Order: sequence, then structure tokens, then C-alpha cells
Amino acid sequence: MELMIIDFNKIEELAFPGMNGGTGLMTVRMYNDEKYRIIPTTIHSGGSIGTHKQNSGDDMNYIISGTGKAFCDGVEELLMPGVKVHMGTGTMCILIIAELLQFRFSHTHQPLAVIGLFA
Repeated sequence: MELMIIDFNKIEELAFPGMNGGTGLMTVRMYNDEKYRIIPTTIHSGGSIGTHKQNSGDDMNYIISGTGKAFCDGVEELLMPGVKVHMGTGTMCILIIAELLQFRFSHTHQPLAVIGLFA
């Protein structure tokens, strides 16, 4: 097994407004090679990824911070730190909505941060 270190701080951040017909802004730093596609993603507060079919392979998302909901094949799942969502190839009508999270001692809104691992 080889050691693989990826410094996402050195990868350009890309912005996608209204991803798949969703709302708000999603920002990502993408790593792609012949074996892996790893994409730390932020869905900014109040944003969403619109309804789409998962065609590009299995999609595994681990929530780092923020809260939200995923609707996969009509089933609603709550998203929060520590939760992993696995969306298999062919999963229909996926909708991820980032909801506002307020810190207890401040009134700033935190975005939903997701790391996507694709096989």
C-alpha cells in the first residue's frame, strides 16, 4: 500500500452557484486521479444541490460541520457532523439542503461542509 497525502490547501477552490438547479453556492476543492475522486465540499448556508440521479458511481459523503437534509429515493435523512451518507449508483432524486446552523454564542451562520469520496 502506498502513502497518499493530498494537501487540499494547495488545490484551487471552485464555486458552483445553483448546482443541479439548486439554490445558493457550493464550493469545492477537487482531487482526481485514475483511482480516486475526493472532493471536500461546502454547501453555503441556505444553499442546496438540486434533484439529480447519481450516475457517476457511488457517492459517500461524511459531514464535518453544519446541518441539513438529504432526500434519497424519497427517504429523508438528517445531516449533521459525524454522519456519513452513501448514495449508490442509480439513486434517484437526491436533494441535499443546507440549513442554517447558529453558534450558541454568536449569530453567524455556518455552512454545511461535506467530504465526498467516490469509488
